[in-house]
Amino acid sequence: MIRIAPDILECDMNDSRPADRFMLWIDSVGGYMVSLSEEVVLGQPTRLAAADVPILGDLGGRHAVIRREGNDYSIEALRTVSVNDRPLRGACRLRDGCRLRLGDSVRLLFRRPHAFSNTARLDFVSSHRTQPSADAVLLLADTCLLGPSLRCHVVCRAWTAAVLLYPRQGEIYCRTDKPVVIDGAVCPGGGRIGRYSRVEGDGFSFNLEPIVE
Repeated sequence: MIRIAPDILECDMNDSRPADRFMLWIDSVGGYMVSLSEEVVLGQPTRLAAADVPILGDLGGRHAVIRREGNDYSIEALRTVSVNDRPLRGACRLRDGCRLRLGDSVRLLFRRPHAFSNTARLDFVSSHRTQPSADAVLLLADTCLLGPSLRCHVVCRAWTAAVLLYPRQGEIYCRTDKPVVIDGAVCPGGGRIGRYSRVEGDGFSFNLEPIVE
């Protein structure tokens, strides 16, 4: 079991902090848009209304807002939104498995796969994607598990063990049960990762990339 050590050894080969949004590219798995914000705006990418999660679809520039308050998530409709096939007026609480429809055609699935983590994931049910293109959106709260278990926030079926990502004081850290290589440096059990970091371990590899506005 992976635990967060309070005095985890840092490998500071990359000094740049991740922005509030970045891409997580996992080799042989896919790409994921990650947001650290407690409030994210979903909408069509436009110059006049910059959405935190820009979706290429027939949406308003600010179509809906998802908020995290403590252990709970909610969605507020700014334009036409349905939750579990019911039109939404105002806001409502989101639970694991809620089906979201934005506008007429953008369909998402809200997931909280791990009972002891406040991190959520937005899966695309329709063929729409974000800009830049991502397979899903991770709303990173306390911890994010990458690994072979279905309870992981990103399921990596070919992996033999899990990797834990977690934010601390504006930084992102990774934690594993075995040594990893972060930006060319061997780090026992993990370490701090920056916005351009490359992480490699036994049977897995991934890297971070900032989202350029």
